[in-house]
Amino acid sequence: MTSRADSAIEVRNVTDHELPDWMRAVNTGFLRSAHLSDQEVADRRTNLADSRVSAAFDAGSCVATFRSFPQELTAVGGAQVPADAISAVTVSPTHRRRGLLTRLMADDLAAAKERGDVVATLIAAEYRIYGRYGFGPATTMTEWAVDVSRSGLDPRWSGPQDGGRIDLVDGVEARKVGPELHDRLRRARPGAVSRTEHWWETETGLLRLHGDSSWTEPFYAVYRSGDGEVQGLVSYRADDKWGDSKQPLNTASVRWLITSTPAAERALWHYLCSIDWVVRVTSGWRAPDDLLPHLLPDPRAASVTTQADWLWVRILDVVRALEARTYGARGSLVLEVTDDAGLAGGRYLLDASADGASCTPTTRTADLTLDVAALATLWLGDEPATRLAALGRLGEERAGAAREADALLRTPGRPWCPDLF
Repeated sequence: MTSRADSAIEVRNVTDHELPDWMRAVNTGFLRSAHLSDQEVADRRTNLADSRVSAAFDAGSCVATFRSFPQELTAVGGAQVPADAISAVTVSPTHRRRGLLTRLMADDLAAAKERGDVVATLIAAEYRIYGRYGFGPATTMTEWAVDVSRSGLDPRWSGPQDGGRIDLVDGVEARKVGPELHDRLRRARPGAVSRTEHWWETETGLLRLHGDSSWTEPFYAVYRSGDGEVQGLVSYRADDKWGDSKQPLNTASVRWLITSTPAAERALWHYLCSIDWVVRVTSGWRAPDDLLPHLLPDPRAASVTTQADWLWVRILDVVRALEARTYGARGSLVLEVTDDAGLAGGRYLLDASADGASCTPTTRTADLTLDVAALATLWLGDEPATRLAALGRLGEERAGAAREADALLRTPGRPWCPDLF
């Protein structure tokens, strides 16, 4: 229950002169130092130029933060749908359990629905928070650590044997070739999201949001095919560790690796595992069906260090979401979708085939009943409806409907979001 004191807490957009206080509150929420230099404030202000920034204020102090910004999300089949990307969600430890996030989220989702965004997206720091707002986990990420000595790769490898080549480049070249390459990747990969020019400037050191002292220039390696096309780019750092008898114990840590072809992916992983003095390679956030483990002669040399949910999706427009994606079979389903927020609930008839789909409101008897969070989990094709039914998150009102949903919705390749935002 909201107390009289809590009702006096003001939830609203943040003014320009309040941004430094908002930034400090974000740092506090994520257990980082609240101190910000003038340069850091200026850099972060630039990062927020295209954002919608809101907060809760108690007696003039910022006690909860919220940010959203425009994004494109790739649906199954390659369509780009407008998304409301949510980030920088915090509540001060002094103001927990007062409904502040609920108020901020409700305002933002209502505005996103009004703008015509099809979905909202976020990366959940905690699992149990966002389901109550209609978000469902829609992609998974995996991190590997490769023991190079056990991998079985030829230590005498000197470069790709397919006519391509790998070159070390600087941040300027990475900013030049990276955006177009990433655009090819994300348009072919369900779950991938758009990157801004600011992302590339930050990730290559042109902008340094955390102060100059925290930035260490990484290495960048680009793979070009035999005809000179850029098909892969990796950013990585390496430490400087040595054991007894001057034995190298260095780790190459991938920050991000993007490719548009399997040849580029194979070549860049082989390159990383062939760097002199590197005995271990950490992969960064990868797709759960990444080529990495099985392109090694001994896949057991790659051990999983993290496997977890990643991108969460909240459906705001059921019709546009289901009509945007493609389907692997022909069929019809009636879906009864519940939405406690009243943004996307209803009963819908989905008629789908390889040629396209239509989704319309209907009064026909439902085949499946599910909430909007479960629909979000199914939408990108990674989770089987039969599994959700077994978990009690989906009701099968007609025998066999969950299996029919799997035939329609599942994808041959797993969705993946390479980004944290």
